Amino acid sequence: MAKSMYGYIRDAWKNPDETYVHELRWHRLQEWRREASVQRIEKPTRLDRARGLGYKAKQGIVMARVGIRRGSARKARYIRGRRTKRMGMSKITRGKTIQSMAEERAARRFPNLQVLNSYWVGEDGKHKWYEIILVDISHPVIKSDPNLNWLCEPAQKGRVFRGKTSAGIKGRGQRKRGNGTEKTRPSIRSRGNLGK
Repeated sequence: MAKSMYGYIRDAWKNPDETYVHELRWHRLQEWRREASVQRIEKPTRLDRARGLGYKAKQGIVMARVGIRRGSARKARYIRGRRTKRMGMSKITRGKTIQSMAEERAARRFPNLQVLNSYWVGEDGKHKWYEIILVDISHPVIKSDPNLNWLCEPAQKGRVFRGKTSAGIKGRGQRKRGNGTEKTRPSIRSRGNLGK
């Protein structure tokens, strides 16, 4: 069976250091560092990934690239009579992923658009970059699209801030079911934050 164009793009991004993506990434990161933290773009960098997450080249869909800092929580050392192991000095991970933070920044930058999904496009020592797929729910083309008009429902309003995107669902511990996930439903907060 012949491989589609998207298949070749997907394979190149699986091993970026061994394909043309490595050379392109070196140039891209230099440009992205000079951009604004939330930058609107004309088309996706990873077309196969964007298409898989619902992107279509049509009116009412906007792409944005968001650069965000890397690493876990920035937590100052407090002066108390406890040993360092109990101070969380080595690493404290927040309940929200960096990808979720990037989606929220894009949503605040474009308040009339809804976040559909996002994906990773690059990183260096200080930053990570994600591309966010945003949808104009008031656009007639979106309202008439049977695959996207579910975003126009009132229940989807502010979905990125309620953990309803793919990254948000993962951060809430809703991706798995069964043993070990009892404390994540109906929500982590309702179960005394025991799911984290």
